[in-house]
This record gives sequence, structure tokens and C-alpha cells, in this order.
Amino acid sequence: MPEDEASEAVEQRKNGLERDVGEQLAENMKQGWADTEQHDLQPIPQAWHTARRRAELSARFTGERLVIPAGNLKVRANDTVYRFRPSSDYTYLTGDQTENGVLVLEPREEGGHEATAYLLPRSDRENGEFWLSDRGELWDGRRNSLGENERLLGLPCEDVRILADALREGTGPVRLLRGYDAGIEEALTEKVTAERDEEFRVFLSEMRRIKDEFEIADLRFACDATTRGFEDVVRSLDQARATSERYIEGTFFLRARVEGNDVGYSTIAAAGPHATTIHWVRNDGAVRDGELLLLDAGVETRNLYTADVTRTLPINGRFTPLQRKIYDAVYEAQEAGIAAVRPGAPYRDFHRAAQRVLASRLVEWGLFGDMDVEKVLELGLQRRWTMHGTGHMLGLDVHDCAAARTEMYVEGVLEPGMCLTVEPGLYFQEDDLTVPKEYRGIGVRVEDDILVTEDGNENLSAGLPRQADEVEAWMARLKA
Repeated sequence: MPEDEASEAVEQRKNGLERDVGEQLAENMKQGWADTEQHDLQPIPQAWHTARRRAELSARFTGERLVIPAGNLKVRANDTVYRFRPSSDYTYLTGDQTENGVLVLEPREEGGHEATAYLLPRSDRENGEFWLSDRGELWDGRRNSLGENERLLGLPCEDVRILADALREGTGPVRLLRGYDAGIEEALTEKVTAERDEEFRVFLSEMRRIKDEFEIADLRFACDATTRGFEDVVRSLDQARATSERYIEGTFFLRARVEGNDVGYSTIAAAGPHATTIHWVRNDGAVRDGELLLLDAGVETRNLYTADVTRTLPINGRFTPLQRKIYDAVYEAQEAGIAAVRPGAPYRDFHRAAQRVLASRLVEWGLFGDMDVEKVLELGLQRRWTMHGTGHMLGLDVHDCAAARTEMYVEGVLEPGMCLTVEPGLYFQEDDLTVPKEYRGIGVRVEDDILVTEDGNENLSAGLPRQADEVEAWMARLKA
């Protein structure tokens, strides 16, 4: 990024080389620009869905002002920032993805709410912001005008820079989605309570439990793109062996950026004993023949829905007998878990089904002495090697609906339109003296994204093989 920066009138970097803007230059920069307003824009594909979601939210909080911020840019180092990603609830209700945006639902006397998106307008050409500020469009890219955003989003848009004062002056009950915009929180500090805002956050999370057809289509695309990313990785394993896990991470990231917005979470590219670390994201280790690669990765679409898929692959294309034995146990557990996903089933059933299979195999392998499966499950002893729950909801967040009430989530029942992962695993740590030496350093997880349907389920990530023979054949085809 160049060092040249703003004048005193806008914002100035301390050590910018050009300190002053002459009157003639300032006048010159105001003139000679074509009108680029876009008048023929059509609403974004999800506009009908976001309007319906806002209506549902309005009906729950009659007579209350509702404030949902997108969030602000976050500093990476000094004056560089991370690529912006808006709050999921804001995007769910607007379809917008720009920083500093705030959705406000203003209660109407006759009932319902008037929804307005408060956004940054185009850069000001009169005060020079568009070329002097590092947030101006010649530095940071063109922003949509408020009129353009109205046509795209299908709701009124106003300048967000007036919002904080308006919220300070407003009266009546207010609910705020906290944690995303400190300026908006400061403006409402005397008008909100933590208890009411938490209730609001929980309701927003629970709204997202059931996916509509737009969301399901996006999740299906995310899984298809993720499949192609896994294929890219298999084709690149020779280069990864010559470098490190970083090559695997970078290979998948390329697919995510080309077909989507980003990765939906930090890629886990865990080779060899790193596969026994549940969230290995350092991705700086060696990739060696004879070991396994546990790749947990997902493409986030341009509408911000993410896949979450894991495959454990033999780096040289062939499982050893012991690797296959452990892999087959995890595969069998996943099959049992997926079979338990159906409407009306208790949410925990798929986890219990998978855990029972894993516990049974661990007992068969003699890891609990003469203890039987029922006793192992009663005491939870299998968790030494299974570690985590067998899945979670999926959507705009990789761990979607996380603020939902327990009775609506893990203690609830599955309903058509829910999307969740099924991801059992076995992890034998390198220093675990309770297992045979040959098991140590082996980690296996298999994960797919499962949609609950009216009569059962659909595996959205079924494009990637899971059974051991199919995995080996698939890898051989890709590397041929």
C-alpha cells in the first residue's frame, strides 16, 4: 500500500510524504468526473427472503426499536486491516456485506416496523475524501450510492453517519445486537440492558435454525466447491510433500477465493501426528508418505454460507492395514450417525449412534480390558479418544445458531430444513501410553454436511468419497 495519505481536512497519516493540498489541486480534483450512478440494478436474489426474515423479527418485538450492526474494520497491524466480513445476523436480514452498516427496525404506531439500512454513501468529492482518505474510493474501491443500495437490497437506505445522534435522541424501548460496533453501543448505552439484548441475540440465532430454499442452494454450492477444493489438494500432494502443510492450506484457499468469498473457517491441514490435534491450524508441518492427512476445510460462498467437510487421506494414496482399521471404524460410526438424522429425531441421537460404534470398536481392540460397551458408554471412557461432539449446525457460521437456547438446539428435535455436520473421529496421541505403540500419532475424522429433509436426510457433500476403497480409487484417478 503506498505511503501517500490524507490532508488535514480529511485524515492524515503521520509520516505521509505529501503534507499539503494546494487550492488549485483541490479544485482540479473536484471536476471532470463522469456520472457513474447505476440506475438499472435489480434486487439481489435473496431480497425476498431477507424481507420475510425482517417481518418475522418484527412480529416478535412489537413496539421496540431493533438495531443490528454489520461491524467495523478490524486492525491487523498498524494501519492495515483484515478483509471485512459482516456479522452473520446483519447479512441474514439484509443481504448486505459492507462495513459500518446498521439495520434499524423502527416501530410504527399502526404496528410492525419500518426497516432502514444505514450505510456509508459514496465518497464525498467536495471535501476530497474520495482521493485523500485511505477509505476513499480511489484508495479502497467504489462504494454503492445509497440509491443503488436501495435498489439492490429492497429497503430504504440512509447515511450511517447520522445514525448515532439519532439513536441518542430516540425514545422508547431498544434492543441491540452487541459486540460489533462500539460507536453504536456507546450511543445506546443508557437505553439498553444486557438481559434484553441477550434475549434479542438468542432469538436472532434461533431464526437461522431452519434454512430456506435460498440458503439450501447456497450450502449445496458451498459443498460442491469444497469438493473441487479437496480434488485440488489431492492433485497437489507431490508439491506438499516437497514443502509442508502450508501448500495444502494454500491450495484449498485458492479454490475458496476463486469460487467463493473465502474459507469459512481456518483450514485444518493436519498431516501425520498433527491429525490428533482437533483444531490444528498452524499448518506448518511436514507431509510424509506412509502417514495420513486430515483435511478439514470449507468454501464460504459469496453470500457467506459455508461448507464444513473433513476427509482423512493416505498421503501416498494407500491406507496401511492399521490405518484402514481405524478409518473403517470412524466411517462405520459416521454411517450410523447419518442414518440417525431424520425429522422428529432427538438432536443428540446422531451423536449417540456414532459414539456407540466407536466405543464398540475400542472395546473390540482391547483398549478397555474386560469392560463391556455399556459400561464404557455409561462412564464416557471412549471420550479419551473420540474427544468431541459428533456435529453441529451449519449455515452462515460454521458453528451456526450457537446462541440458541439449549432446549431449541442440542436438547431439541431435528426439523426439515436444518443443516448439520456429522463428524466422528478417533485420535491417538503420540504420548498416549494406554494404547499400543503402533496406534500412537494416528488421527482420523470423516465429516459431511447433512440436510434434514421431510423424509430423512440428504448428504450435501456426497460428491467426496468416504469408504476406504473408494477413497483410494478416487485419489488414484486424480493423480493419474
